[in-house]
Amino acid sequence: MSRILIIEDEESIAELEKDYLELSDFDVSIENRGDIGLEKALNEDFDLFILDLMLPEVDGFEICRQIREKKNTPILMVSAKRDDIDKIRGLGLGADDYMTKPFSPSEMVARVKAHLARYDRLIGSGMPKNDVIEMRGIKIDKTARRVWVNGEEKGFTTKEFDLLTFLAEHPNHVYTKEELFREIWNMESIGDIATVTVHIKKIREKIEYNTSKPQYIETIWGVGYRFKV
Repeated sequence: MSRILIIEDEESIAELEKDYLELSDFDVSIENRGDIGLEKALNEDFDLFILDLMLPEVDGFEICRQIREKKNTPILMVSAKRDDIDKIRGLGLGADDYMTKPFSPSEMVARVKAHLARYDRLIGSGMPKNDVIEMRGIKIDKTARRVWVNGEEKGFTTKEFDLLTFLAEHPNHVYTKEELFREIWNMESIGDIATVTVHIKKIREKIEYNTSKPQYIETIWGVGYRFKV
């Protein structure tokens, strides 16, 4: 089911759009403030954005610009403004379409379906999808080397990312420190394997709600570590 985010401060319009889209089996979320909508758009996965121009805190132009810097997801702009300059600016920032209020909800749904179909063809024809691991609130994008925890992006060093990814790719498998040192640092355990412990500690600080009671990376006393699912 395709996910759509509507960023629209007029609640009645947003709810009407949502109703029509849900009738067509889309999963729809609404945000009424520009800043909150932008954060959600950047940190969560959606298949299409419906974006009003006049929004509190952050306007639609800025939201469009920031989304397009990071994602190729289709953007449908809507506005009560009829000036060509706004349409030109929106399309210039990377929007895929522009609709002027008032508009037919049925037409909006038709345009949404058309843009999703076009994007799917584009992806299938030459834009490979990123290799992503997702489990229990953690999303690891191996292609982009980015990590999100409950929708919030976290910064990882190269070895922290490699170690977290390796453990997540082999859930419930217990690895000794020597094995992890060999896999991630590509060296035999004659090196300082205490670095494994240090890196596990740093990773836990970024992904665990309570580092004293880890929910993801468990310590198996006397053996090593495992990523629990």
